[in-house]
Amino acid sequence: MSDDPCISLLRELVSIDSVNPSLVPGACGEGAIAAAVAERMRGMGLEVHVEEVERGRPNVIGVLDGLQPGPTLMFCGHLDTVGVDGMAAPFSAVDRDGRLYGRGAQDMKAGVAAMVDAARLIAERGLDRGRLIVAAVVDEEYESIGADALAAEWKADGAVVTEPTDLQVAVGHKGFAWLEIDTIGRAAHGSRPLDGRDAILRMGRILQRLEALDRELQSRPPHPLMGTGSLHASIIEGGRELSSYPDRCRVLMERRTIAGENGQTALEEVLAILRSLRAGDPEFEAEAALRFARPAYEVAPDHPLPQALVASATHAGCATATTGMSFWTDAAVLAGAGVPSVLFGPGGAGLHSIEEYVNVGDVIACRDALTSLARSWC
Repeated sequence: MSDDPCISLLRELVSIDSVNPSLVPGACGEGAIAAAVAERMRGMGLEVHVEEVERGRPNVIGVLDGLQPGPTLMFCGHLDTVGVDGMAAPFSAVDRDGRLYGRGAQDMKAGVAAMVDAARLIAERGLDRGRLIVAAVVDEEYESIGADALAAEWKADGAVVTEPTDLQVAVGHKGFAWLEIDTIGRAAHGSRPLDGRDAILRMGRILQRLEALDRELQSRPPHPLMGTGSLHASIIEGGRELSSYPDRCRVLMERRTIAGENGQTALEEVLAILRSLRAGDPEFEAEAALRFARPAYEVAPDHPLPQALVASATHAGCATATTGMSFWTDAAVLAGAGVPSVLFGPGGAGLHSIEEYVNVGDVIACRDALTSLARSWC
C-alpha cells in the first residue's frame, strides 16, 4: 500500500515545508508545494492554472473536461500548514504501523493527495461528460485568501473539500469570530498606587466574565450538526516593566459560532460584558472590536451531493454517514459563492499538535470514493 502512487504523492507533499507565513512570520509558505502539485497534475494530462494570490503563494487548479457538456464537480484542499514548534522531525513523512507521520499529514496533505490521485485515475479513463476541477489553495489556516480567490473565478455544481473527517460525509460545520479586547489603565511608578490604574488586573474581570459566558454557551441545547458555541482567550499581552503600573492590556479571543450566530453576535456578547463592568465601576475603561469572522455552514438537506458521496464512499468500502464538524473550512467560502459543498477526508490524529499522522488505508479509500463520485456525478 505504501507504494501506491497516492501514498507516494502524500509522502512527497509532507516532506515539503509549507508552513503558513501569516501564522509564522518568515515561514516558507506554499510556493514549493504548489509547484510540486502543478507538476504532478500536468503529468496526468490536466490543464493546469497557477494563479498567484499573494507573492509566492499561488493556487493551483487542474481541469479535466469530458467529451460532452455536463455537471462540474470540484475537489478542493489547502496546501498550507500550521507551525512546527516542538516537533522533532516535522517533514520526515515516516511510515509506521499503517500511519504516515509529519506536519500536514492529516491536515490536510492526505486529502490533497487523495483528490489529485483520484484525478489521475479519472484522467486515465477519461470523462464521458462534465468537468472535474481539482483546486489546491493557500492560506486556509489563517484567512482563506486562497479560497476567496478560487471562489471568485471558478464555479461548480458541487464541491468536496477533502478535510479530515474520518471518512464521514460532513454536511455542516461551525464558524468563528476573532475579537480583540483592550483594557485601559494609567501608567505610574509601582510605588505610587494612587496614581496608577492596573490594566492587567482590570482584564482579569473581563476574563472571569468570558469564562462564565463560555460555560453558558456550552450548556445550551446543541445544534444537531454543530454542537454548541464556545470561546477561548487565545493571546494576552500587557505591561512594560516590573516596577510600573501597566497602562494597557490586550486579549485576542476566538468565539466558535453555530448556525444563527455570527461575528456581530460575538462582539455584542463582549460589549455587554464591558457595559456591565463599566456600570459597576465608573473608572473601568475597556473597548472591543471584531477583527475577522467566518460563518458557520450547512449544505441544503435536499441537495443530491451528500447522498451521492455517501453512495460512492460505501461502494469504495467506507462505513460512512452524514455528520457535522466542529472546525471551520473553505467549504463555507465556496458555498458563499454559490457552490454547494461537503467535506470528506481520511482519518488520523494530531491536528495542530506535535505528533500528527494519517491512516494510510483511509487515504486510499478516500481516493477511491472520490474517483467513484466523479464518474457518477459527471
